[in-house]
Amino acid sequence: MNRLSHLSAAMSLLLAAAAPAAPADAQRLEKKWQLTLEQWSLETRVATTAEARAKVWNARPDVTPIARQMWEIIGPSLAEEWSLEPAAWFLQATTNLLATRPDGSTAPTFAKETDAIRKALEAHHLKSPKLIPVCMALAATRDARSLAVLEKIQAGNPDPKTQGVAALGAAMILKTLGDDPELTRKRLTDLRQAIIQSADVDLGGTTVAKLAEDELYIIRYLAKGRVAPDLSGIDSAGLPLQLSNLKNQVIVLLFWNSTCQDVERVVQITRDLVTKFQGRPLVVLGVCNDPLPKLRALEADSTVTWRNLSDPANKLAADYRIGAWPLVYVLDGERKIHYVGPPGSFADLTAEALLSEIKPAAKE
Repeated sequence: MNRLSHLSAAMSLLLAAAAPAAPADAQRLEKKWQLTLEQWSLETRVATTAEARAKVWNARPDVTPIARQMWEIIGPSLAEEWSLEPAAWFLQATTNLLATRPDGSTAPTFAKETDAIRKALEAHHLKSPKLIPVCMALAATRDARSLAVLEKIQAGNPDPKTQGVAALGAAMILKTLGDDPELTRKRLTDLRQAIIQSADVDLGGTTVAKLAEDELYIIRYLAKGRVAPDLSGIDSAGLPLQLSNLKNQVIVLLFWNSTCQDVERVVQITRDLVTKFQGRPLVVLGVCNDPLPKLRALEADSTVTWRNLSDPANKLAADYRIGAWPLVYVLDGERKIHYVGPPGSFADLTAEALLSEIKPAAKE
């Protein structure tokens, strides 16, 4: 019995010594991913030949293995408060990752894991004082199930600032669910709460007040049915280009960069779109905040087959209040907005529907 007691005590000491390793391991993984992205970005800048650029492009880091490692660390510990910060990182890092099913359709790569995080939040953390990063990560998922969790945080968390950030996240998700009057009223209510309760909260270099103001601007000027703001700049060749000059054409306006999540899929989707509608009154126009040499290299290698406005200072993206890349606007010939959202089948279907409404020019 004494021997068993000694063994039990020894095991307890080992477990106690190992416990702090999990948070430290999670931090190391986050840092490792950040350094990997920085190294890849540096390699893209120094690649001078077409072959070197193609090699670097094809070697873009994939966050999936890092995310799997992160899940091994945080998955068993979601009931513990230390897991909240790495769980927020996990949600942000995996939001746009898709896996291809045997039938060719796609589904979120980490759907089960994301759902487990939502359930753990509801079961263990709704009143935690450390939910602010998680609220914004939930908003990034653009999922109605995340909206339900945010609304519970709004209602049940004792910290007014956390309630306000949850309200901001809820408003951001509501934006993706439609533009009917009831949803718009709910968004305005949430944004008002965010400004009143959390205006000065810092969210990665910007404030809740600024993000809420951007969301209010989107409701007024960038919602479905509004006439999109004009854009004026130069393309990658240095030639002037103005959105309002592209009249009587359907416009697929893509805000993107080479470091956005799932960029290979975004590029392939857009290339397919260019090919599909070739010869029809549709123009695909990118707005890219990559450094100009990188953008030119991608176009020179025919990796990118559509014209792009160069926006390294994010001035044009700011006009459209772009908070996350990629994002697509589909506009008709009068610049009226018919679709806002991620690139993919819905943008494609909207463009096809608008093209079907264009009457062919009368023959002389």
